[in-house]
Amino acid sequence: MVNNTEHGKTWGFGILGTGLIAEYHRQAIAATDGAVLQAVGHYNPDKLARLSEQFTVPAMSETELLVRPDIDVVIICTPSGQHAEQTIRAAEAGKHVLVEKPMALSLEDADAMIEACRTAGVHLGVCLQRRTEPMFQKVRAAVAAGDLGDITLAGLTMPYFRGDAYYAQADWRGTWAGDGGGILMNQGIHLIDLLVWFLGDPEAIQAQAATLKRSVEVEDTIVATLGFPGGVLATVSGTTTAEPGFPHELRLHGDRGSIVISGESVSTWQLLDPKAAKVEPVAPSASEGSGMSGDPRGLSIDGHVKVLHEFVSVLNGQGELSIDGEEGRRSLAAVVGIYEAAGLR
Repeated sequence: MVNNTEHGKTWGFGILGTGLIAEYHRQAIAATDGAVLQAVGHYNPDKLARLSEQFTVPAMSETELLVRPDIDVVIICTPSGQHAEQTIRAAEAGKHVLVEKPMALSLEDADAMIEACRTAGVHLGVCLQRRTEPMFQKVRAAVAAGDLGDITLAGLTMPYFRGDAYYAQADWRGTWAGDGGGILMNQGIHLIDLLVWFLGDPEAIQAQAATLKRSVEVEDTIVATLGFPGGVLATVSGTTTAEPGFPHELRLHGDRGSIVISGESVSTWQLLDPKAAKVEPVAPSASEGSGMSGDPRGLSIDGHVKVLHEFVSVLNGQGELSIDGEEGRRSLAAVVGIYEAAGLR
């Protein structure tokens, strides 16, 4: 059991990894009362001076960062293949941990992370920030309230684009050891997480995957069918070859209504009996662009700010983490299950 401390404390944060997503966390820390960035960590000593200037805090090795007494929380923004080992080391150093998605590349590593943080008495949060978005929270509430009746069919389509230049940015991209997978593990896990959050953990999976256009180890195209509790059937399909990238679509169909999310907006919220709805429907609107479908920089910072705000609130003794290690493990389990069904593992 984690011991929470006094309300109103200022908590020191350190960020391991200094890529694109680290900048999101830097901004989220700056926007969160009670959070202050104290240092960033990087493996290359030749880059530390530049990184210190970029992040306006000291830059240092992981080892140096983990022993700093002014760092209470470590945010892990390194390549996915490093998440498990670094989380465990941070926990052993007595630091709370917020880890980027996917939390690990295997369920065994995820379990080891959860156990290490439990043993050390520190919090483990997973940055699956889509769950913090008001639109998706209302969708989940409507499903739970039965506004759509019995869900029978769900669908997730992700026609994304990541070109050769994207994979050339770092030697770990597109590898099993560093990335843990392609379209599904890297780009698609956020939306897989929403399916699991809405419908439960899949009980049956069939899948087929291929690497059709990219010169990478991992899949660039995948199709799967999933069976969820209660008999719900779902399809999942994704690719990183659909230039220039198009909005994803998430569909939920029940015997009393349907909800369709296109990109970042509701395109359909139609109920058989709207007057009986327990959750007020979201009015359909035009899609607000393609988000991160063609470029990861299309991601909004709002979700990261909400995740950081909740993390600090929990550290101050207010509530529990809504996306802890156990919750983060659920979407990983679904992705791993799809890969196993496709013969990729």
